[in-house]
Amino acid sequence: MQIIRNRLMVNHIPRFGFKYMSDSTFLNEEHLQIQKAALDFSKEKMLPYSAEWDKKHHFPKDVLRELAAMGFSTIYVKQESGGVGLDRLTASVIFEALSYGDVTTTAYLTIQNMCAYMVDQFGNEEQKKTWIPRFGTFDAFASYCLTEPNSGSDSKNMKTFAKKDGNDYVINGSKCFISGGSVSDVYLLMCKTSEKDVSCIIVEKGTPGLSFGKLEDKMGWNASPTSMVLFDNVRVPQSNLLGKEGNGFKMAMSALDGGRINIASCSLGGASFAFDLSKDYLHDRKQFGQPLASFQGLQFKFADMATNLVTSRLIVRQAAQMIDNNHPDKTLYSAMAKRYATDSCFNVANEALQLHGGYGYLSEYQIERIVRDLRVHQILEGTNEIMKVIISRNLLK
Repeated sequence: MQIIRNRLMVNHIPRFGFKYMSDSTFLNEEHLQIQKAALDFSKEKMLPYSAEWDKKHHFPKDVLRELAAMGFSTIYVKQESGGVGLDRLTASVIFEALSYGDVTTTAYLTIQNMCAYMVDQFGNEEQKKTWIPRFGTFDAFASYCLTEPNSGSDSKNMKTFAKKDGNDYVINGSKCFISGGSVSDVYLLMCKTSEKDVSCIIVEKGTPGLSFGKLEDKMGWNASPTSMVLFDNVRVPQSNLLGKEGNGFKMAMSALDGGRINIASCSLGGASFAFDLSKDYLHDRKQFGQPLASFQGLQFKFADMATNLVTSRLIVRQAAQMIDNNHPDKTLYSAMAKRYATDSCFNVANEALQLHGGYGYLSEYQIERIVRDLRVHQILEGTNEIMKVIISRNLLK
């Protein structure tokens, strides 16, 4: 029994390898090379420390800066804007591989990429020159502010308001559940600029009137700080407007298609790690004189886990390609991929915990952390119930 415990302790990397991540469906040689680089980094620089980061609520800024040095903080920002200029499929492959080592850190990395993308797509030349190089090195950490205490899925009902005053905006309101809240250097704020219009405004940390709530005590994602972001007569120049006034909601929806693929990819990576740990455990753990892997009931459960992983990966990669090709159904397929993959991958991790029995409930075996980290993916970037609304509306219109 002690042999099993030693093998499956905190720093364990599954000895049977990363079998399902190497699936080359939709991928070319360049994708596979980038995937290997991301996975090697994940195993060496993230996986051995992820349990400690979770336990100590440590936000690994140094690791994020190393990832930035690999080009992973501006993956799909255009090269002429200072980014790497890769596609969404490549980003999905990268985020899946990195999440094998740590889901939470990778999830924050996806937010940095989304903020850089929004500046690239909608910013003027001055904003691009100011922010994209800083986002690309993690000289500036970024947060995206959409959700409010009384408007989650009903984002059009937000109350945070930016009123023009001379050449400035004066902002009042609050945002909640903001990843990087209090730690990030810049906040891309979605707010009302009229009774009907939603706009996006760049607000820097340190601006008078900008403050933060307490760090939230969460079920998972403990390696990433989360807080409310509060605006009390925050004055910023109108030049901080990102894109055109009134285009904020359109910008948010544009970013969310990719955001849904990103978070689904993080679910794939975490579930793959739980799956590989389970494979080791089924071979090592013996009951009634034989390995668990020899019991048909557990073989069936394991087969379902593998099937859910593979089918999730296929729909995520298909949706990523549709975004890359600007397919008219990209929003529909992004919603499908997000709903299916985050549900299925959470179930894979939960089944992995069940396969481990009581050991799965112990933090040293790592499975329970994956379950905690993946659970929120069914809520953020649009709840999975909202994904079903988007899917049905698209199919029935």
